[in-house]
Amino acid sequence: MTALTPPTLDRNLLHRLGIVAVLFVIAGLLSVLTDSFATASNLTNVARQISINGILAVGVTFVLLTGGVDLSLGSVVALSGVVCALFAHPGDHPLFVPIGMGLLTGVLCGLLNGVLVTRGGIAPFIVTLGMMTVARGLALIISGGKPVADMSPALTNLSGDLGPLPIPLLCFALVAGLSWLFLGRFRLGRHLYAVGGNEQAARAAGVSVPQVKLFAYGLCGLLTGLAGVVLAARITTGQPNAGQAYELDAIAAVVIGGTSLSGGVGSVLGTVLGVLLIGVINNGLDLLSVSSYYQAVIKGVIIVGAVWLDRRQARS
Repeated sequence: MTALTPPTLDRNLLHRLGIVAVLFVIAGLLSVLTDSFATASNLTNVARQISINGILAVGVTFVLLTGGVDLSLGSVVALSGVVCALFAHPGDHPLFVPIGMGLLTGVLCGLLNGVLVTRGGIAPFIVTLGMMTVARGLALIISGGKPVADMSPALTNLSGDLGPLPIPLLCFALVAGLSWLFLGRFRLGRHLYAVGGNEQAARAAGVSVPQVKLFAYGLCGLLTGLAGVVLAARITTGQPNAGQAYELDAIAAVVIGGTSLSGGVGSVLGTVLGVLLIGVINNGLDLLSVSSYYQAVIKGVIIVGAVWLDRRQARS
């Protein structure tokens, strides 16, 4: 075991350095090709854009580490945002109520996913695919198919700035920092790796595999609810059609960052780098006026390429 550790660490380090190098190359090219990429206003816009995807990506990292998957992220974002907006009308409730209801919605969806996976024995792909449809339908039913508007300034101000930094970016940084500490310093964090690496060995070592998986899905749901609240504050409405395909960008960022779809391998630092790369690419395509049709093709190629690299590394 000891003899294998240094090459693994070297491979992970080289992977992260490779992402950083690609990130700098793309940023340099965009700075040359467009006049607006390197401006303060655009970089602030990039920071706001990556924050929501970053929170989602950190959340789904926990699930992927256990060998699972969550395809319901975008729909749960929409449902959480709608529920948050319903309790955020001016004068109705204190600020913590709409935020708490949005988070609670995400947690309940995540826990339901976890229960069906662990107790029901249903494949995570099927469970979360079903939740994707159910959550979207509930968002449309609750909102009557229309955006929930008239939100209090106290909530919409959460999309503003705290000093020179956007509040959504600070939320992302806090989530990433706490998650990094949790995975590296806490026993439950190590159990997540153990379950994803070898579920049978983890069970033999006394790890409660169902509880670890349930925790992962519940935490992913909590962070998805947070992303829904942040998005609702940003667009100043609870939009039932929001979050379309958000799960694709989030999972792509996590896999690009080095987290294995087979479980047991990955890090929050890698996820953050993957989020930055996806965000810069998305922003660059917009600045270059690339058609949304071509953007969809490019994102699809990136996702397939990331999965191919993951499988190739797993075989090496």
